[in-house]
Amino acid sequence: MDTLCIREIINENLINLDLRAHTKAEAIDELAESLAREGNITDKDEFIRDVYLREEEGQTGIGNHIAIPHGKSDGVKVTSIAIGRTKHDLEWETLDGLPVNLVILFAVRNVDKTTVHLKLLSEVAMALADDETLDKLLQTEDKTEIMSLLSQEMH
Repeated sequence: MDTLCIREIINENLINLDLRAHTKAEAIDELAESLAREGNITDKDEFIRDVYLREEEGQTGIGNHIAIPHGKSDGVKVTSIAIGRTKHDLEWETLDGLPVNLVILFAVRNVDKTTVHLKLLSEVAMALADDETLDKLLQTEDKTEIMSLLSQEMH
């Protein structure tokens, strides 16, 4: 399980390029709902509680209009990520004070080692460090492109 990578936990059904959410809470709920529909979380409420527990530890708005909330939870059946993008700004605690338009929600099984979710976060952070990748993630209407942008092999 230590070798889990983004490519293995991302799929088109968990990418929503037209989130209806107008608040952080609505965004987390909408993405958690998609994880529940896919069968990746068994207890949506418990998972969302765990996401908010993590939110209390520090900002997940990483800047450049992106937030990466995450929760390790017994409510998670399959470690996965759900991605949502809004056409309007979401208020979020961010490092640069800018609103959020792209939310990458990590759902991590409690039994997975801490290293698994840290590796996944760092994989996404590396993809987001590239300005060109960042622009494409915020603009593209192609879910397959989003999947390949986030799952670029680490060099």
